Amino acid sequence: MNSVTPSHSLPALPKHVPIAYSTRGGHVENVFYGSIAVVDRTGAVIASQGDTESPMFTRSSLKPFQAIPLVSHPNFVDLRLTLAETALLCASHNGEQVHADAAKAMLARASLAEPALQCGNHTPYWYSANDQRPPEGQRWNALFHNCSGKHSGMLLYAHLKKASTENYLDFEHPIQSDVRQAITHVCGWSRNGELPWGTDGCSAPNYAIPLAALARGFAWLTQSAPDPVYGDAGRRIFEAMAAHPEMVSGEGRNDLALARAGRGDWVNKVGADGVQTLASRSRGIGIAAKVSDGNLKALMVAFCAVLEKLGMMDDAARDALKAWSNVSIKSIRGVEVGRIEPHVTLQGAL
Repeated sequence: MNSVTPSHSLPALPKHVPIAYSTRGGHVENVFYGSIAVVDRTGAVIASQGDTESPMFTRSSLKPFQAIPLVSHPNFVDLRLTLAETALLCASHNGEQVHADAAKAMLARASLAEPALQCGNHTPYWYSANDQRPPEGQRWNALFHNCSGKHSGMLLYAHLKKASTENYLDFEHPIQSDVRQAITHVCGWSRNGELPWGTDGCSAPNYAIPLAALARGFAWLTQSAPDPVYGDAGRRIFEAMAAHPEMVSGEGRNDLALARAGRGDWVNKVGADGVQTLASRSRGIGIAAKVSDGNLKALMVAFCAVLEKLGMMDDAARDALKAWSNVSIKSIRGVEVGRIEPHVTLQGAL
């Protein structure tokens, strides 16, 4: 009797290209595939490499846009959030005490507390980012979750809208509907009026959009003139992230290194599984990159090479980013045996 394997169609795969590679003994060992988009405020792609048109999950790089409905609400000013707290809305933070305290203070504005958060809990990122071992038996509540700022913002928005705070993560909740409208507006993209979606690691809806659209959204953050729909929300978010990059990530993290290298001109956001974004106010551009296997070291080596090709790196920026752009591979004894190198060949009006 012949067995028959059921047929099914394979999904369309992004057309990524090599953006970095690793060597061992001077020979190429691994190739890291990905794509890069550089977009100006008008939405024009001014430089690219690889696939900038296939929808890709944005993960935490989406957080500045998920904050837009709250920051643009007419009563947002009544919450009296500090710049540091506004930056935390956009954070994948380290779970340092300052981050947890800020999330707690934001929740208190709506007479809520830590149990209202539905992001879950995990060991703070600070330990892995700084090569430290967490104390044995220590547990942390949801305030220390890297997404507690985003979730606190969603709960504050529910409070302002007088909407339910118990099911704020439901796809059909008014909060999530307003988030989708904001993403579609600032990124200038949808598929037949909808956004492909899935569930992020923190249980919130997350969306897949092309890298060119994601970069356009970051370029939108650099505008000085009010947006006809969302007013000064972009300016407020940019200024908060630029003023307090330590609240967006934390010590030992690539996002903090990038922000420090930009010295107030750059805001940036990493996303899980290999997404990196950046907005430059002086240049009026947004950059979005994806490495297909999620390798953060390879992604950052390529991303720093993009900044070099765009003429955005001076000696101070190179020094701030040297740990991320100059990556060696070492043996257990600490002997250099290879390197991670960029393979960035941007096409366009550099």
